[in-house]
Amino acid sequence: MATTGLLATVLIMKYADHLPLHRQEAIFERSGVRIARSTLADWVGTCGAQLQPLVDALRQEVLSHSVLHADETPITYMHHKKGKTQRGYFWVYAPGAYEQMKAVIYDFKPGRSGAHAREFLGDWRGSLMCDDYAGYKALFADEQVIEGGCWAHARRKFHDIYQANGSSVAEQALQQIQRLYHYEAEARNLSPPERLAHRQRHMEPALKQLERWLRSQFELVPPNSAIAKAIRYSLNNWLALTRLLEDAQLPMDNNA
Repeated sequence: MATTGLLATVLIMKYADHLPLHRQEAIFERSGVRIARSTLADWVGTCGAQLQPLVDALRQEVLSHSVLHADETPITYMHHKKGKTQRGYFWVYAPGAYEQMKAVIYDFKPGRSGAHAREFLGDWRGSLMCDDYAGYKALFADEQVIEGGCWAHARRKFHDIYQANGSSVAEQALQQIQRLYHYEAEARNLSPPERLAHRQRHMEPALKQLERWLRSQFELVPPNSAIAKAIRYSLNNWLALTRLLEDAQLPMDNNA
């Protein structure tokens, strides 16, 4: 019978060190310990089942918070029936950056449909920090889940343009967004009421100025240009991007 230490070693080697089971089998055999790959696979599966209550408890704790971060990232996996690799996704959820609890939970799904987010969140109600991916949009239809916009995504579009061609419009946008981050840094360690007051005093005028400037620039640039698309992204998501003026617990971006 395997000890807990041995089981932990196998799991760490597989998931933290990215060593597949056939390589672990060879490593153990080189040390004089013969453990069949099928046995290692059984151990991994059994551990997964035994750890499910911990996963359920973590999910429940994460969903107890009123502000969550959400993102999804692709991963290639071996389909157990088709016998070939295909693309799946880890859907990642974490309490908001200003929440006291720090935790992350990964929910593997074979696709990127927004139904997976709805399945995980269930009847959760709160503010969800995410990007503009269409899969999340159905969550916001009944307004029980409120969309929090990510300034890092908005900024990145201008940053990529500036890096590509030195656009003066992109540079000015970056400077104004940087000012928003400066105000947020000043308020980071304040209490929620103080943070909200600081945002409304300093960030709200800057946001209004930025919105006017974006709309004026949008009229001047070619409509199908990269800079127009970057401006359009910010303006189309303006309501979500400015919700931090209403909720002190909403961070500026999804970089949890």
